[in-house]
Amino acid sequence: MDNHINYFDQAIEDYKRGTTRMQEQLPEMTKGFFHFTEEAFKAGEINQKNKQLMALAISIYAQDEYCIIYHTKGAVEHGANETEIMETLAISAALGGGAAFAQAVTLAMDTYHHYEQKLH
Repeated sequence: MDNHINYFDQAIEDYKRGTTRMQEQLPEMTKGFFHFTEEAFKAGEINQKNKQLMALAISIYAQDEYCIIYHTKGAVEHGANETEIMETLAISAALGGGAAFAQAVTLAMDTYHHYEQKLH
């Protein structure tokens, strides 16, 4: 396995490091937030792949770089293929216009290719 730290993995590590600091300072608040998030992303009537794709679309629309990376990775880990990622990006771009399109065709697709290659 490649031990090289890349931009995408580094961004996720930065996020995890930040959440750990918040957990140390505000354990009860973060426990509630993380519990809610974990429950929201559990498979139910909507499977985990589609929940990750929805989160990706919202992340692009919101211009949240960390979430774009995190949810693109999550979608790949739950079996999303490139066409599913592209259709998700198209929906976000249709709602978000140029800024969403720019994030979609660069950051989200670069993240997809990184993790798709890493997992397969």
